[in-house]
Formats: sequence, structure tokens, C-alpha cells
Amino acid sequence: MSLSFNLDTNGSSAYHSQDSREKDKLVVSPAASANQRHSMTISWLRQCRHSKCIVLLLLLLVLLPLLAHRKLLNVSSTPRHRSLIAFMVMIYIYYCALQAEEDIQPADVHRSRPLLDAYEDFSALRAGDLKMRIEEMVRIKSTVSVELRELESRRQKLQSDISQYNQKIEELKQELLREQTELERLKISVEQAQVAQREAVQRNTPELALPRTLLPSALPRKMNAVSSGIANTCKMHNCFDHSRCSLTSGFPVYLYDPDVHNVQRAGYDIDGFLKTTLKQTLGYNAHFVRDPKQACIYFVLVGEALLEQDLLRNNRYAAQEAEQQQQQRSTPANHATNSPIDVQKLYKLPHWGGDGRNHVLLNLARRDLNSARTNPLLHVNTMRAIVVQSSFESEQFRPGYDLIVPPILGPPGGDVWQECATMVPARRKYLLTFQGELRPALSAQSAGQPLDDFILEHLKDMSRTATQDKFLLQFQCVPATEVQETDAQPDWTLCGSDSSRKQLLKDSTYALILPPLGHRVSSTLMLARLYEALRSGAVPVILGADELYLPYAETIDWRRATLLLPKARITELHFLLRAVQDADLLLLRRQGRLIWERYLSSSQATVDTVIASLRDRLGIPPPPVAVVVAQSVFNNTFIPLKSEPPVGIDTEQEESLGPIEPPYPSPAYRRNYTILRMHSKEAWNDWMDPFYLYPQMPFDPVLPSEAKFVGSHTGFRPIGKGTGGAGKEFSEALGGNYPREQFTIVILTYEREQVLMDALGRLYGLPYLHKVVVVWNSPKPPLDDLRWPDIGVPVSVVKAPRNSLNNRFLPFDVIETEAVLSVDDDAHLRHDEILFAFRVWREHRDRIVGFPGRYHAWDLSTKNMWHYNSNYSCELSMVLTGAAFLHKYYMYLYSYFLPQAIRDKVDEYMNCEDIAMNFLVSHVTRKPPVKVTSRWTFRCPGCPVSLSEDDTHFQERHKCINFFSQVFGYTPLLNTQYRADSILFKTRIPHDKQKCFKYI
Repeated sequence: MSLSFNLDTNGSSAYHSQDSREKDKLVVSPAASANQRHSMTISWLRQCRHSKCIVLLLLLLVLLPLLAHRKLLNVSSTPRHRSLIAFMVMIYIYYCALQAEEDIQPADVHRSRPLLDAYEDFSALRAGDLKMRIEEMVRIKSTVSVELRELESRRQKLQSDISQYNQKIEELKQELLREQTELERLKISVEQAQVAQREAVQRNTPELALPRTLLPSALPRKMNAVSSGIANTCKMHNCFDHSRCSLTSGFPVYLYDPDVHNVQRAGYDIDGFLKTTLKQTLGYNAHFVRDPKQACIYFVLVGEALLEQDLLRNNRYAAQEAEQQQQQRSTPANHATNSPIDVQKLYKLPHWGGDGRNHVLLNLARRDLNSARTNPLLHVNTMRAIVVQSSFESEQFRPGYDLIVPPILGPPGGDVWQECATMVPARRKYLLTFQGELRPALSAQSAGQPLDDFILEHLKDMSRTATQDKFLLQFQCVPATEVQETDAQPDWTLCGSDSSRKQLLKDSTYALILPPLGHRVSSTLMLARLYEALRSGAVPVILGADELYLPYAETIDWRRATLLLPKARITELHFLLRAVQDADLLLLRRQGRLIWERYLSSSQATVDTVIASLRDRLGIPPPPVAVVVAQSVFNNTFIPLKSEPPVGIDTEQEESLGPIEPPYPSPAYRRNYTILRMHSKEAWNDWMDPFYLYPQMPFDPVLPSEAKFVGSHTGFRPIGKGTGGAGKEFSEALGGNYPREQFTIVILTYEREQVLMDALGRLYGLPYLHKVVVVWNSPKPPLDDLRWPDIGVPVSVVKAPRNSLNNRFLPFDVIETEAVLSVDDDAHLRHDEILFAFRVWREHRDRIVGFPGRYHAWDLSTKNMWHYNSNYSCELSMVLTGAAFLHKYYMYLYSYFLPQAIRDKVDEYMNCEDIAMNFLVSHVTRKPPVKVTSRWTFRCPGCPVSLSEDDTHFQERHKCINFFSQVFGYTPLLNTQYRADSILFKTRIPHDKQKCFKYI
């Protein structure tokens, strides 16, 4: 710009000189002629210069190739000489180019003449004037330069302002999109709230919750005694007082203290183990009450009764020997006088009420399995009392009223998995085994039972037949281990010791159980065989099952755990055993073990099952399962500091993921009076838990599709109000097959406050989030100045009882939703991923639904163990609970149902709690987990290194899988080969439609 300004100034001076020249030309003519001569001289000099340039250029074009050729041949020439020649040539070419540029300029007379005239005028000026003129031009140039610099500075500032304004415009556009999205969410939220309000107004059914206990306030009335004939016809409708057991009573149970209310004859007393165990077990039971006025039923322990002088001898058969000696000294008139029960003491119990209604007589066999005392109430008028024992005669047993229980052969309680054998392989060493001897020996008159004789002969032939299947069928004990009894009923006694029988049954695929002889529908020895077979995993084959009653037959489906055959099928027994496939065989074995563990294995299991069976008859709901009361890590006076959450982290602002709703807890205890009436078989045989009532269960039924629109629409939010739709309509409602609900996030943390704060901040604005529960595993409380982000939902910080990974699955009372998202504090999940996993979980409520998948790999080197594998695989069997949805029901099972040995192993390794949960869910459901979406970055990039990065971590997980398999008796994990993605993922859709999720 300075150059153009100077040229303009020179031009104006030239034009000024031209005007002066015109005036001078009119006056002084010699000057004009001098100027003409001067111009001609300059023109000639230019022509000479052009000619010279042309000659030199031609000379250069001739000499340059010659010089180049010479230099190429001259090897002694230095690089310096070559560089100098080249430099001179380049200077000369540049000089010629400048001359040529001057020549090609257009001949402008009006421009060239003023320049020469100006040169002529300047030359005519005095030196002082010329100096002043030059100084003036320099000042003008400096002034213009300053102005140009100021203009450049202003230009740069304006460009910076424009850039900032453009950025602000973009931010405002993004903010506009966010606000529009938020406005849409608010509109949807308002619509959802209006629908919820209309539903609340139209609802005509009461909100069901835990039943309020309604208990009797008086002792049973005194009634007249009843005869044996009436007692033998007793049923629940004519002999039981339902008025003491209201539906909301909770089924309270009262126990007569056996040390105070002894109903045995002189010289007899109850086994001390049974007395102590029963009192302790009932003390743990939620049904037990100490006030007899509140009781629904009254327990009376009447056996196992033993002679007092033999109670101190720890020998099962000592009492039998002593009793035989006593019987030889006395000749009883009938069985009633031989019974160890003093009937008059029984009738004089303080709450007997004259007829014994609502009383339960417990005769639990333990040490004496083949004695007449296993049925001490035979020929005894028990009036309206319910009899619970192992051995019954056909004329004595009252189906639907009395209860058959197995003998107490296990420990008082606790883990019993050590007693069991592994479930695999399906086929064991022996196909069928039996060891027993019929005692006492039958006389010739009583032995005439052709069918039984034929059965024994056929079984002996089976064991002698040459076949690939091995049988071990022994009908005589070698050596004899039992004492012969003269008054006992004929039955197949047990041979050998408990350990020898257990080892044989562990090698047996099936265990044969023969029925007791005579008219008995059940015997203690037969049930002892059933107990031992289920414990060792040998599938019981009960011959003559159509003539028998099995324990808890009203509730337990024995067809799923045993093979029940009539005696007439004895010739087809071998064929039937071979026809059972491995899958069915393992299913029978698994079901048998579950029944044994839950209902037969220990004293506690027996007592709990007796109470649950009686309560199930009356249709009374079980007691609610215990919850863990959450204790806040903050005291009552401390108010934690709040901070504004970072807005827009990890969310796509232009994508609406769901409405903003107020907290909505999942409805609880809606099926108090229907679940065990409609699903009693499932509770006893599938869920294996009729003992407690849960707020919700993942097995609740699904309504038909039209019910959401006709009559049962409360709580449902169908997509597009039922018409369906793409992404927009999808984001406005949950849809699916279940009513609306929310989920709770549970975060386990340990001394990583900043990581936790970042994780909480990322949850701001997450739709359908009900609450965040932070399990504070550290013994140190949070810092007082720690600022907790305000994410729009309650954040409960729960103090853990101790530092344990098992705390992740404690069923805290602050968790009020069925859906629970278990998340590590360093897990990094986007909002759309969380919501998609939540929607998938709603369709698979009984499974674990989450992100990081793992699998268990078989060790090909040892061929007897598993390995934990986290490599890429097209098959998985576990979804880690560091980022997974699960039902709160499984948190109860983990804390109360899972064997204690597994939780102890988790504490020992400080590891494997996620593997244990996968084992548990797959064991209960027999289904694999569900993996959703693809997660390339799971851990947050700035978080500290976690324990899972250590190699020891993987070694411990190898051991956990194998130990858990040992505890369960098999590996319940199942493989899956698919991953869940949204329906419109990678689907071409019209431009006016939206996908369900942008990136899923």
C-alpha cells in the first residue's frame, strides 16, 4: 500500500510539472528544444542497451553448454568453482529478466513523460528544497505506516470478534437444541404425569402392602374330647380351628417347652439333641411366638423317645437293646401300653382345649430307625391333633391332615454341600444298587407273598445277567450290623456304616428303594434310604410307589426327582433305566439335590418345611423376607456440600432418551395372597423357596397384549399410545409388556472420592433413574468438604458393615425398585447405553443383563478344571456385575440362600462376587445372561489402576470358578452366542424418521 501511495504522489507531481511545462513552452522555446534533444539521447541509449542485452544473451546461449560440457569432463574442478559459475549465470539471467520486464511495459506517453519531467524538475530544485521534500515524503510514509498498522490491528481484532461471535452462535444453537430437547422431555413428562393422575383417580383397587398382623387374643376354648372314630376321619375342614389363623396372622407357632411339658412315660425321655435343636431352630423362625394366646398352632415334641439310662450312650442301638430287655420282663397287653407316650399327660397340656385342635405332635426319628418307637402314636387317640412323623400305618394316616417327614439324619443347620457328591458324570460305575436285609425274618405263614418273592428273584437275575450294565443288589447284610428286634415291623434294614453306604451311592446311577411290608404307607427306614440316595446323587427308583406316601407329597413333586414305579413294572425296570437320557438323568439328579438341600438336609430344614407345609394348607402368606436397614454414612446433623453437576457429559444432546419423571418406586407386595395359591408348585419345586414373601419376583406373569388397552391399562405406557412408531415415539414411552417403572443404581466404592464424584456427575439427567445408592466400603467417612453433585435424584450413601465385596448385593431397604443397575465407581457408560440395557432387562427380568461379557473355558491340559477367560470370544457365559442390571430378588438370594462358603471365598480373595452372582442366577433359572451393545471403552481413562489389572486377580478367578462348581455340585453357567442391539440398528429408514438410538 505504501508503494501505490508513493506512485500516486509521484504521478500527481509529474502532472503538476507537465502543466508548468506547457506554460514554459509558450514562453521559452530553447528549453523545449533542449528537452527534445535530451529525450532522443535517452531513447538511443535504451536501444543500445537492448542490442547489447540481445548480443550478450546469444553469447551466453553459445558459451553456457560449452562451459557445462567442459566442467563435466573436468574432474579436478572443485565444487566451489562450480557453485561460483552457477551463481554468476543466475545473476546474469536475473539481470536480463529485469531488462526484459522493463521493455515489455506498455509505452504510455502520458505516464513516461511526466516521470521524466518530474526527474527534470527535481534536478532543477535546490538541494535544500529537495531535502525538505524528501523529509516531508518520509514523514508522510511513517504516518501512513502507523495508520496501516492500526488498521491491521483493528482488522485482526474484528476477525477475532467475528470468530468469537460465530462460536457463540454455535453454542447458542447447541443450547437451543438442548432446550428444545428438554422442552420436549418436559412436555412428555407433563403428559406422563397427567396420565398417572388420571390413573390414580380411576383406580378402584386398594394399594396392597405387607399385611397387618391380626392375632387371636385368647387361649383355645375348652371343648369335649372326641373318640378315635372321629379322630380317624379328621380333615382340615372339620378338625382344625381356622378362626385362630386369619390370613393376616402370619401363622404364629407356639412350642411347648419339652423340658417343662414332658409327655413321655416314666423311664423315657426325648433325645437331648432333638430338644435343643428344635428350640434353637424355632427361635430363628419368623413364625415363632412366646405368647400362647397369639398362636395359631401348638407344637408338642413327643419323640424320638429313648430310655433315660441310655440317653448318655452315644449309640443308636443301645436303646433298642435295653428296651428289649425291659420288654422281656413285662408282658404288655397292647401297643398303647408299650408306647412311650403318656396319653394322660398329653391330654393335660395347658392349651389342649379338650380335643387337641390346632396341636401338632412332632415325632422326629433320629437314632432309632427300625424300632417300634418310630410310630409311638399307633393305636393312640390323638383326637384332633395333627401327627407329624416318618412311619404310618394305612389305617392310621389321614391324608391331607397328618404329615410325613423324613428322619433327622443331618446337622442342625448351616452349609451341607460337603455331604453331596458331584452331579457329573451322568452315568456312574453301577447302574442300580441296593443293600439291605429284611428284618425281622418272616415266618413261613407271613412269607406267602408271591409278588414280592417274584420281585426279589427277578432282581437277583438282573444282577447275574451278563450285560454291560453293572448291578450291585445285595439282600443280606454281610457282616450283620443290625440288632434283631422281635416286636419291629418287617422292613429292609440298612447295611454297613453311613460312610460305606455313602461311598456306594456316589458310584450309583440309580438307587433302588423297596417298600415296607405290611400295610404301612411309609416307614422310617424307607425314608432314610430316600434321604441317603438324594444326598449322594443316586436317583431313587421307588418300587411300589403307588402304595406309598412320600414326605410333603402335597407340595413336593416327587416325579421330578425320582422314578416312581408300581411293582408290576419290575420286569421292565432295566429297559426303563436304560431309556433315560443323560439330560433327563442329570435333571432328576439336580432336582433331587435341591429337594434334599432345602427340605431334608438338616434339623432346621425339616422344621421350616413342616411349618411351611402347614401354612400352605391354610393359604396364609409367608412372612416377608428380611431387608438390610441402610445406615447413612452421614450423621443426622451433617449436611453434605452440593455442587452443580457438569451438564452435557457423555450425552447426545440432540437425542431425547426419555421423559423426566418424579421418583416412582416399584409396587411391592402386590401378590401376597395369590402367589402361593396360584404358584405353589413353582415355589416348592422351581424356586425352592416357599419360606418367605418377596416384594417382587422376576417370575410375575405377563398380561395379554389387549389388556393394556382394555380394563388393565393402569401403569402401561405403550409406544405411540399403542400405534407404535420409530425413534421419536420410542423415546416418549417405555412400552414393552410391563407397566412403567424405574431403576436404582448401586455403586460400590472404596476411598476413591474424586472417581466417585465424576461417576455421579455423569448420571445427571438420566431418564427413569429413581435413586443412586452408594455403598461406602471404606472404614473412613467421606471428607467434610467433599462436594456431592446434585444430579436431580436422591443419592443415599450407605455405610457398609465391613469391607466386603458381598456388600454390593445386600438388599438394602433404600432400594425401592425391582431393577438394580450394579456399577463400579470407575465404570464409564453413556446414557443411551444404560437406557437400552434397562429396556432389554425389562424383557429378561429373570436374567443378568449388562455389558462386559466373560466365559469359562475348559482346561484341555488337565481336563478336570475351568479357567476364567476374558479374551474376545463369540461365546460368553457371564456378564460382570460391574455394569449390569439384575432383579433385586437375586440380592435376597445372594445374601440368604447362597451357601456361606461362597461368600467366605469372596471375602478371602476380595474377588469373584460377580462370578458368584452369575452362578446363582444361572443355577436358579438355567438360563445364560444377556449382553447388550458393544463396549469398546468400559473403564474410565483417568481412573486409578484397579485390582482387575493384576495377574493374581485372574488366578484367583480361576480358583473361584472351580470352587463354586464344587459347592453347587456342577457348573450352572450356560453359554450364549448372541448380543442384544436395538431393533432399528443398522437399518435404513426414511429421512423423516428417527432410529431407536443413534449409536445402538
